[in-house]
Amino acid sequence: MPSSEISQRHALILDAVHRLLARGAMRHLGRMVNKMHPAEVAKVVRHMDDPAEKRIVMELLERVEDRAEVLCELDEDSAVPIFTELPRAEQLALLKCLSTDDAADLLGALPPELSAQLIEGMPPTEGDEVMELLRYPEETAGGIMTPEFLAVPTTSTAREVIDRLQGAPDAEMVFYVYVVDADGVLKGVLSLRELLTMPPDTPLEEVMVTPVVRARVDMDQEAVARMTARYNLLAVPVVDHEEKLVGIITVDDVIDVIRDEATEDMLKMSGTAVDAEYSLSVGTLRATRLRLPWLMVNVVGGVFTAWVMTRFTDTLESMLTLVAFVPISMALGGSLGLQSATIVVRGLATGQIEVGDLRRVFFREVRVGIMIGLACGLMVGGVALWWGDRWLGVVVGTSLLSASCVAVIIGTLTPILFQYLKFDPAISSGPLVSMLNDVTGLVIYLGLATLLLAYLIPHAG
Repeated sequence: MPSSEISQRHALILDAVHRLLARGAMRHLGRMVNKMHPAEVAKVVRHMDDPAEKRIVMELLERVEDRAEVLCELDEDSAVPIFTELPRAEQLALLKCLSTDDAADLLGALPPELSAQLIEGMPPTEGDEVMELLRYPEETAGGIMTPEFLAVPTTSTAREVIDRLQGAPDAEMVFYVYVVDADGVLKGVLSLRELLTMPPDTPLEEVMVTPVVRARVDMDQEAVARMTARYNLLAVPVVDHEEKLVGIITVDDVIDVIRDEATEDMLKMSGTAVDAEYSLSVGTLRATRLRLPWLMVNVVGGVFTAWVMTRFTDTLESMLTLVAFVPISMALGGSLGLQSATIVVRGLATGQIEVGDLRRVFFREVRVGIMIGLACGLMVGGVALWWGDRWLGVVVGTSLLSASCVAVIIGTLTPILFQYLKFDPAISSGPLVSMLNDVTGLVIYLGLATLLLAYLIPHAG
C-alpha cells in the first residue's frame, strides 16, 4: 500500500476515534480498536493529546497481550505515564506478556522505586533475567539483547535439535541454532534451513559454521547494527568476555536501533536534541530548551560576523556594491560545509567511511569544493563584471572560490576531529559548521576586497 494511502487511512482512523470518544460511544470504539493491529492502536495513542483518552483506548483492548504489544510500540514519553497509572496486578500481567528485553526497557524507564517493586513481584527466573539486562548500559549490545535463545551442545545431532525446537516455545525468532561447549562458550552456528535439510543423524560439530560473527556485551548498539547489515544477518549472538553465549539481538531490535540512531544523528546535526527522543509528546518549554542552546551558537556567530563587518567599514564605504554579494558568499560557504559534514557524518555512522578512507574523502571533497567554487565564482563574478566594475568581479569570483575550498575543509575535518577526540561527530554538523563557514566566508570576502580594491584599483586603467 502506498505511503499516501497509509497516511490517509491513519488520519481517518484517528478522526473516527476522536468522534467516538466525543460521543461517548465506548462500545463502538471498543469493537473498532479490538479489530485493529496493535501497531495501529499505538500510532493512534501516540497522536492523542489527552492522557485520559489514551488510557481509555488502552483499557478498551480486551486482550492483555494486545495491550502489552501496544506498550512496546509506544515511545517512552507515552508508555510510561500510561503504565504507571495502572493497578499493580495489571502492571505485572503486562510485564509477563512482554519479552525479557522489552520488559527491561520498560522497567528501565520507570522510577527506580516502582521498577524495584515490580521486579520483586515477577517470577524469580524472569526477574533475575530482567535484572541481568538492566546491568548493561542502555545503548550497548547487552542492553538490547534478549536472553531467550536456543543453544545446543556440540555433541547434538540434527534430529535432537529439531525435537528440542518443537518443545521450546520461549525461544525468540529461531533463525539460527547456536552450538556451545560444556562451558557455554560459543563454538558454531547453523541456520534453521540448513538444520532441516541435513540428514537427521548428522552431528552438529561436523557441519556447524565457524568462526561465528558475534558481538560482545559492551559493543555499541550502532556497531551491532552495522555488523548485522554488513553480514546480512537475521540475528547476532552476544557473548561475554569469556566468549560465553549470553543472548541474541534479533533483526527487529536492529531495525529499531537503525531508526533511533538515524533520528538521533539528524537531531544532533540540526542542533535540536541530543539526549532525548524528540516526539509529539514533548511540550513547548522542553522543545525550546532542547533547541535553544545550539541556536545560540548561530546567534553568537552572527554577533561575531557583525563585528567582523565593522572591521571592514572603510572597504564597504568605498564600494557599497560589495554589500550586495555578502549573502551569496556566506550562503555558499555554509551550504557547502554542511553538505561535506553530512556526507562524512553519515559515512562514519554507517561504516561506509572507515579510518583508512578519510584521506581519500578529504581530497575528494576539496576537489569538489574547487569545482563548485570555480563554477559559482565565474557565474557571480561575471554578474559583478556586467555591473561595470572588473575589480568587483575579481573580488567576488576569487572569494567564492576561496570560501568554497575553506568550507569543504571545515565541513570535512570537523566531524573527523570530533571522531578522533571520541565525541559524536554528528554534534559537529549543523549550527557549528554553518557558523564557522559564515564567519570564514565573510573574512575571506572582505579581506580580499580590502586587499584588491585598496591596491589594484588605483592602478587600473
